[in-house]
Amino acid sequence: MDVFYSDHYTLPLPPTNRFPMAKYRMLRDYLIDQSVIDAGQLKASPLASPEQLRLAHTGDYIEAMRDGTVATEIIKRIGFPWSPELYVRSCATVGGAIAAAKSALRDGIAGNLAGGTHHSHADRGEGYCVFNDIAVAARYLVKHRLAARIAVIDLDVHQGNGNSSILHDDPNMFIFSMHGEKNYPFVKVPSHLDIALTEGADDDLFLSELERGMKAVGDFNPDYIFYQMGVDPLKEDTLGKMNLTFDGLIRRDECVLSFAHERNVPLSLALGGGYAKPIELSVEAYANTYRAVNRIYS
Repeated sequence: MDVFYSDHYTLPLPPTNRFPMAKYRMLRDYLIDQSVIDAGQLKASPLASPEQLRLAHTGDYIEAMRDGTVATEIIKRIGFPWSPELYVRSCATVGGAIAAAKSALRDGIAGNLAGGTHHSHADRGEGYCVFNDIAVAARYLVKHRLAARIAVIDLDVHQGNGNSSILHDDPNMFIFSMHGEKNYPFVKVPSHLDIALTEGADDDLFLSELERGMKAVGDFNPDYIFYQMGVDPLKEDTLGKMNLTFDGLIRRDECVLSFAHERNVPLSLALGGGYAKPIELSVEAYANTYRAVNRIYS
């Protein structure tokens, strides 16, 4: 399994910015130090080109992000100050998703230690998301006739409004989002299947509803899956408002991964959200997904 990383592209964030940017490098180090993966599996993410970004984004938005003329309102909604590094890092996130998708077609599964930027719309970003890696990579597969029926399984605690605003009307896509009913974004963009959970949802409720969602994915019969594996449903997450345990998240991952493995459907992992305090808990939860990959795909 190839695992793509882009944490060597850093952002000059002010001390007041609350986003835990260090988690990306922490996760890469943890996966190696704990022998979850070996160093030979790691690949530096390539940069997505403007042409590739245009598969899901308007040319005006791409150029504005590249040259710094993006509207102040959009930058505020994204939550990061504009910098040249922000554009490059965001291109690496998308490039990693495309590379992981192509690798998964060969090996059955691949990972991107970034991405899941599902709040980015065609003409704007928001919620720490600049460009939508899954939307670009999904349309890349379709354009190059590498996949015909693509499912997005989005289990981040926040609804994937950007995935839905970009991909909902594509006839070869099925978007399943399971998320917090009263969590961000407060105005949802309908997916093909949305399952909204109440605050405080626990392992049993989450897994029961996941079973219903996976049945719908099975009915769609995809030949490729993007799995947004956000770990912010963890009870210690500062933005999650759910009560999942490590065990619940592991069982969630095993459900999705077993589904793909048993049906021989290629799957790529997108990191998604994780904002626990301490952040090491999110890193551990992310790593557990890769541990589940090792058990199921060995």
